[in-house]
Amino acid sequence: MTTSTERSKLRKQLRQQRRALNTKQQHQHARQLSKNLRLSRHFRQSKNIAFYLTEDGEISASFAIKLAWQQNKNVYLPVLSPYGDSLFFAPYSKHTRMKNNRFNIAEPDVPLRQCKRAHQLQIIFMPLVGFDLAGNRLGMGGGFYDRSLHFRHQQKSWRKPRLIGLAHECQKLDQVPAEEWDIPVDAVVTEAKLYRF
Repeated sequence: MTTSTERSKLRKQLRQQRRALNTKQQHQHARQLSKNLRLSRHFRQSKNIAFYLTEDGEISASFAIKLAWQQNKNVYLPVLSPYGDSLFFAPYSKHTRMKNNRFNIAEPDVPLRQCKRAHQLQIIFMPLVGFDLAGNRLGMGGGFYDRSLHFRHQQKSWRKPRLIGLAHECQKLDQVPAEEWDIPVDAVVTEAKLYRF
């Protein structure tokens, strides 16, 4: 049984590691991640895909987003639900007007009726703090993705959305201390390789 204190310490340590990467390393990792993403048949075959905007040393999805646009895919970004602590996914293009949410994170400024729920997407690329080779993901601790993807616990045979974590290779762990409410990922892409679980 893990404690929240253990998870908090691990989260702090991993966040420091990724923040220690310099600008050149961050850029190289993001570019290589985009190249590795081309190996995913799910990415090639999917049309509606959610990404995220980089915060706090996360590996940048910027090159991957550009790749998706080049391949005429519909790109979405997470937005906070006005109804609680979960996420909707808003359409995002080069011309999308942005606003800051209550956590001061930029998100698309679009009407809620244009947004999608998680189950309407084919892939959700998720930020993470740490991951292991069993597909366990350590997030930032807010639980927004876990709550938004709770339906995956209720029915294990869900085929979409495909959940793919994006991370630096230095975020790989021998074992992530998972909790029963954590939603595992189906794959992780780093600058080194594509891991399928």
